[in-house]
Amino acid sequence: MSQSVVPAVEEKQLDTSPTLTFEEYRVYQSKDDVKYELYKGKLIPMATASALHTSICEFWVYKLQRYLAEHNLDLVVKTSVGVRTEEATSRIPDVVVCTESLWQQALARRGSGILDFDETPLLVIEVVSQDRRADYITKRGEYEQANVPEYVIVDPAENRQRVRVMAFLEGDDIYTEVNYLPGEEMESVVFPNLRLSVNEILDPPLVEGLIKAEQAQLQQLQTVEQRAERLAARLRELGVDPDAV
Repeated sequence: MSQSVVPAVEEKQLDTSPTLTFEEYRVYQSKDDVKYELYKGKLIPMATASALHTSICEFWVYKLQRYLAEHNLDLVVKTSVGVRTEEATSRIPDVVVCTESLWQQALARRGSGILDFDETPLLVIEVVSQDRRADYITKRGEYEQANVPEYVIVDPAENRQRVRVMAFLEGDDIYTEVNYLPGEEMESVVFPNLRLSVNEILDPPLVEGLIKAEQAQLQQLQTVEQRAERLAARLRELGVDPDAV
C-alpha cells in the first residue's frame, strides 16, 4: 500500500495584506483601536504601550515643554505624530519636537498628522517595546536617512537599561551615538542645555506630582512677595521709604 509523501519544502505563505501608498495611509481609518505605522507600503500594528512606557513618554513631554518655554523657543512637543521617512514608510515616534510652523502645516491638512519629507522634526524619541530591532536598527537608519537631527532611544528593559542619543555632529552626515547609563545624566545635542537624569528617565516620577510641586513653589513665592508688599506699605505709613532701607 503506497504512502503519501510529505513535501520536503512547504509552499511559502504569500503576504495578502493590502499595500498602501503614503497618501492612502494618510487618510486611512482603521476599524479597531490599534495604531498602525506604514513600512514599505504595509500596515504595521503598534503594540499597546505599557504603563511604564506611557509614564516615560509623559515625563519627556513635561521636561521638553518646560525647556522650550524657559528658552522661549517657537517649538512644540507632540505625541502620536507621524514622521515620513521613505516613499511608502511613515513612523509614529513616541515623542516628536518640531517647529510651530510645521505643526500648523500638519493641522491644515486632512487626514493623520504626519510630517512629510520637507517637514523634518528636530528630535524624535522612541521607547523600546517589543520590536527591539526596529528601534535600534531599522528606525535608526530611516531617521538618519531622513536627516532627523537627533534620535533618542530609551530602553527600560531589565539588564539593558540605557538612553542612547544619536545625532549629527557638526560637518557629519552620519549619526554619532552616545550611551548613557543609570547614575549618569544624558545630554542633548540639539538642545545643549537639556540635561536629564537617566534614573528619572527610566523610572520617572509622576508628572502630576511634578506639577503639584511647581504650584506649591509658585504659591510660596507669591506669599513671600505679598508679605514684602505689606511690609513696604507699613513702612510708608510710618514715613519710611522702603527703597532706601
